Amino acid sequence: MTSQLLEFKEILRSRPTSAQRKPDKQTRKLLLYLFTRTRGGFTRLRIIMYLLDKPYNTHQLSKVFDLDYKAVQHHMKVLEKNNMVSKIGEKYGAIFHLSNFLEININALDEAIDKLDRKMNYKKAYL
Repeated sequence: MTSQLLEFKEILRSRPTSAQRKPDKQTRKLLLYLFTRTRGGFTRLRIIMYLLDKPYNTHQLSKVFDLDYKAVQHHMKVLEKNNMVSKIGEKYGAIFHLSNFLEININALDEAIDKLDRKMNYKKAYL
């Protein structure tokens, strides 16, 4: 998983950005919460990285990640509720793409990836 996180960082850095913009405190907190402090953070991050290239529907994402359709549907609802993705269409055929909010603040994902990497590599030691 760690190599995948490094790959995500490289993808983000290679994307052309119009202006380097520092995210506000609330945006930073939201991204850290969604991707590092919840159980599905890594899966949601993987979904976001796929949506960088092109829009997908829930069924396509479930096939790409080899996850249950309902699990992907849940993650998409969480991402949509927190303004990370936008939906075109309704029900089964709805297509998801990155929201304008996330497009503007995409560089803030760098910090979330770093924190998620540290969290995933942290081993609990009991004395």
